[in-house]
Amino acid sequence: MAWFARVVAVVIADATLLWLDGMAFAGYAVLTALAMTAARRLPLAAFLAAVTMALFTGGSYALLVCTAYEAGQRISTRRDVVVIAGAVVAHLGVLLMAAERSLIADEPVGVLARVGVLTVLPVMAGRYLAQQRELTAARERLRIARDMHDSLGHLLSLVSVRAAELEVGPLPPEQRRAVRGLAGAARAAVAELHQVVGALRHTGGPGLADVDELVERFRAAGGEVTFERIGPAAPLTGESAYRVVQEGLTNAAKHAPGAPVRVSLDWQPDALLVTVVTPGARSGSAGGHGLAGLAERVREEGGLLRVHDEPHEFRLVAMLPVQVGAAA
Repeated sequence: MAWFARVVAVVIADATLLWLDGMAFAGYAVLTALAMTAARRLPLAAFLAAVTMALFTGGSYALLVCTAYEAGQRISTRRDVVVIAGAVVAHLGVLLMAAERSLIADEPVGVLARVGVLTVLPVMAGRYLAQQRELTAARERLRIARDMHDSLGHLLSLVSVRAAELEVGPLPPEQRRAVRGLAGAARAAVAELHQVVGALRHTGGPGLADVDELVERFRAAGGEVTFERIGPAAPLTGESAYRVVQEGLTNAAKHAPGAPVRVSLDWQPDALLVTVVTPGARSGSAGGHGLAGLAERVREEGGLLRVHDEPHEFRLVAMLPVQVGAAA
């Protein structure tokens, strides 16, 4: 109902500004209503139609603003940006040529202002609000992930520990088998919870595909690094592998500049071993807040992080679970 009211308002506003009546009003109203209706499912097509109508009629201001706003909200690929930018530039070019032929000195400035207000600003406003909604949704996913990890993870871990204690206790064979099944089910539930939490926490951040770029940036900054991959790769959940390499390279740049760093991704049948070794480096952090946060991230994805801070070597080792049987 609200959308129908918006369509009616746009039709009346633009038709009134153009001083249309009779058949002209009816035809324009139909075209405007079709463009507004298409904006819900085909925002780019509706925006292109609105630009075309604006060029032919010299008006359609309300239609331009509404379709530009909808197009800005639905931008998802580089192609969308190119289409919108091309339509705006074409609109501006046609209006500037018309202004040049009219020989009015101030008209080009007015054309720029009109195109900016009617198209560019609505597109930017729509995109900004869409990004704010995406950010709110990501924060909600993160909150849910934290609640699940803090409550369900703790309870399932207690169940697993208690079942393991009973499993090694003096029980009859039948009860021992039942307890063993309970312990296995609890461990499986914890592993599945880690996967779900990792999926909820994932917000499109960097992953394994970005490790090569991370290493190249370190080299470009003057760092010496050896990077090796061992074994066939398999899918991972989350971005812990990238963060482990990032933390290791950052620590090397801070506390052992110029030292040769070794980074390796070793794919095992059911896990990925991520290792970053820096000779002569120390963690350089008494509180270890960065490493503590990294360890928490790895645990939430079902993995394990070990830090070896020795006098002549700093080593980060992470073991991350992979999808068994999914090796490429």
